[in-house]
Amino acid sequence: MNILAVDTAGKTAAVAVVRDDTLLYETQCNNGLTHSETLLPMIDTALRACGLTVEDLDLLAATNGPGSFTGLRIGLSVIKGLALPWQIPCAPVSTMAALAYGMAGQGTVIGAQDARRGQVYWAAFDLESHQRLTPDAAEPVTALEEFVQNCKKPLFFVGDGAALCYNTYEQVPGVTVCPPALQVLRGAGVALAARALWKQNGCVPPAELLPDYHRLSQAERERAEREKQQGETTNAI
Repeated sequence: MNILAVDTAGKTAAVAVVRDDTLLYETQCNNGLTHSETLLPMIDTALRACGLTVEDLDLLAATNGPGSFTGLRIGLSVIKGLALPWQIPCAPVSTMAALAYGMAGQGTVIGAQDARRGQVYWAAFDLESHQRLTPDAAEPVTALEEFVQNCKKPLFFVGDGAALCYNTYEQVPGVTVCPPALQVLRGAGVALAARALWKQNGCVPPAELLPDYHRLSQAERERAEREKQQGETTNAI
């Protein structure tokens, strides 16, 4: 099985090509350019390096959330555009699962992406089996305290929100600091999580590959707040 996997959920863009159990190609890019500028050239380079074309692919995968709304839309749109002409199955991979599958060892891994406003998107996984321990959530960093205190150790944080978590929990016994260069979301992690989805019959046709944002956009939150204030004003009158 040939899998092309991409991630655009955060600042770093990632691409990987996996054939069965072999990682053929993997790259990350965090050079300040937008994902719309970097992703397609990265995919083209990856396929050329592996001697493959889109028609040779059996599965396409992309992180579908949580993460940057704009970033997610870019990655999903590119994958859908590649998959539609040949109706290649697509894997909607949780960003948190992709972070977990990019690591190996024993203990617990928490994938954490910076959600702004003092919050992180997060979920926890057993590091050895990659079994999910919590659902994906968007919460303040302090909301992780009970889980961090009671989880299986050692505990690692990965993702672009890892620094926020380490700032809060680094002194908790058993919390182990993962070097910043290894906290990034790997394309291989997306591919391995996608393969697990394939085995669980969790893949979808290209047209059904959709984002899962896990919270309202800023514009939607502001509109809801305005409508709430207008309702309160009307009731007062």
